[in-house]
Amino acid sequence: MTFSWIASYWPLLLAGAAQTVTLLVISVVFGFIVAIGLAFAQVSGGPLTQLLARSYCTFFRGTPLLIQLWLLYYGVGSLLPMIPGIRQSLFWPILREGFFFAALSFTLNYAAYEAEVLRGALLAVPKGELEAGRAFGMRPFTLTRRIWLPRAIRIALPTIGGEIVMQLKATPLAFTVTVMDLYAVASKVRQDTLLVYEPLIVVTVFYLILTAIIARAFRHLEAQVPVRR
Repeated sequence: MTFSWIASYWPLLLAGAAQTVTLLVISVVFGFIVAIGLAFAQVSGGPLTQLLARSYCTFFRGTPLLIQLWLLYYGVGSLLPMIPGIRQSLFWPILREGFFFAALSFTLNYAAYEAEVLRGALLAVPKGELEAGRAFGMRPFTLTRRIWLPRAIRIALPTIGGEIVMQLKATPLAFTVTVMDLYAVASKVRQDTLLVYEPLIVVTVFYLILTAIIARAFRHLEAQVPVRR
């Protein structure tokens, strides 16, 4: 095995790693925000709101992420140029890139999975804590912001960490819509140098290191905010 090619391709490798991390951060941050709304819609929403939230989660959890990505990129993406004025808008440089559709697809998919995690965590919060908050005169929004949601997040921390790792392992799918993430760079190296294993080993090491960092970060969080049941 030879890794001398890294000297020539390290700028591409760094750029690809940055794309991978950016996709992960965007999908996790925005997906988590959407997941909070979906979780509360299922737990405390009306019948129609619950139905819509459950349908969303069922669709995105029940269909392959690759199909969702392709539906957005090859389906919605092919229709966008037909909208009058879209090519002249400020958003076109973003909307025409595969990165946008990959980030959107990953975000919507992550939100569906995380919503189910948070739904279970919200239901697991002891009712006595919520009743105590109401007894102190907390309004519903204040009760949710100060007790219900923080307590649910503490309960769900181990699962949230696992979901982020799973999301990380899904990022190579962005390669299928022309995003130059780390896996795409490895494929380019393979095509240029005819080396098969070495680029994949580099990608594997990167994912292992990032997974270890995420796991360590969540173990630290769990130690700082222990879950009391």
